[in-house]
Amino acid sequence: MKTLIDNIGCLFGIERYGRLRLCGEEMGRMETLEEAWLLVEEDRIAAFGTRAEGVPTNVGRRIDACGGMLFPSFCDSHTHLVYAGSREQEFLDKINGLSYEEIARRGGGILNSADRLHATSEDELYHTAMERIREIATMGTGCVEIKSGYGLSTEDELKMLRVIRRIRESVPLEIRSTFLGAHAVSRAYRGRQAEYVDLVCNEMLPAVAREGLADFIDVFCDEGFFTVEETERIIHTGRQLGLRAKIHANELAVSGGVQVGVRGGALSVDHLECSGSAEIEALRNTNTIPTLLPGAAFFLGMSNPPAREMIRAGLGVALASDYNPGSSPSGNMRMVAALGSIRLRMTPREALCASTLNGAYAMGLSHDFGSITVGKVANFFLTRAIPSVEFFTYAYQTPLIKHVFLRGEELAHWDTLVACE
Repeated sequence: MKTLIDNIGCLFGIERYGRLRLCGEEMGRMETLEEAWLLVEEDRIAAFGTRAEGVPTNVGRRIDACGGMLFPSFCDSHTHLVYAGSREQEFLDKINGLSYEEIARRGGGILNSADRLHATSEDELYHTAMERIREIATMGTGCVEIKSGYGLSTEDELKMLRVIRRIRESVPLEIRSTFLGAHAVSRAYRGRQAEYVDLVCNEMLPAVAREGLADFIDVFCDEGFFTVEETERIIHTGRQLGLRAKIHANELAVSGGVQVGVRGGALSVDHLECSGSAEIEALRNTNTIPTLLPGAAFFLGMSNPPAREMIRAGLGVALASDYNPGSSPSGNMRMVAALGSIRLRMTPREALCASTLNGAYAMGLSHDFGSITVGKVANFFLTRAIPSVEFFTYAYQTPLIKHVFLRGEELAHWDTLVACE
């Protein structure tokens, strides 16, 4: 089945050269094509070009873009969207002046979510997570990484990861799963952090590996959570079991998390609100991509990571939502890209590159997703007619997306299937 998307005002996000990420000033130069068409065959991009050069005629289905823009789907490389219940009381606590650390000391934060998850069935977790999956898909996300980390016991971590596997088997989005047993020390091990690290390495990780439940391993390497030495041990154990690292680093303090991630061959180091020249230098000329989460910094009122300095230093940067109940209760990647410009001083084109191709790279998926490239999976969305690429993130609350395609099919078709699952 061939599908022609015709009368496209602007085709954004073209990558013709097989690059898996864009770095430095290249991020602001993703190619565009005016007055264009795009051909989909089965679930792949088969061709694209300008209308002036001629439009394919031997197609099974034709969709008129009506002059709207076509963008590659967002690739959200850092979320925690499998969780039980909301945490709006902590939202009020923040408004009343309590810090992230103070809320955690009062029993809130990650441990609050762990308590709720323990009391929630796998079926209920699956169905509530599927509502969030449908939500982010309608807003243009086609690839998403989902972490565990609200279990904090072997049984509950496995429960979360099984839910993620079930989601992966149910939806047309591309899903990646990350084991984050070292998100915090569980209540049962309070005051015995070394024993909890033993549990992660000696029991949780082997159990996860036996069931093949995770693509990556993550550790919250930060002040008040896990040390550099503990992080090194955990990611080394994960690597022996075939899991590449993705590190939570430098959200609360300069923790050494960036450097330990680079040494351990991490695919990404994420957050980085507390980072400077030493962290940027550690990332230069490596395969580790810094992933920034401006939604979390915005929601928590924290400092912003130095995106501009990273790009100036020639790094590739990814943006992700950090969708979770406590510090970033939104998976709207268009808003994330807008915050990349508003708060991190990235140009709209840089922010869109960071949210698509570079986000795919941060999940090991950019060979198949994240750009408009012949042979890649046909994940993209169409907007109504808008005056420029920049307008898409500038008018970040105006409903602009008209059609979403995942694996070459319109989301409306897939959504019916998912709803009946």
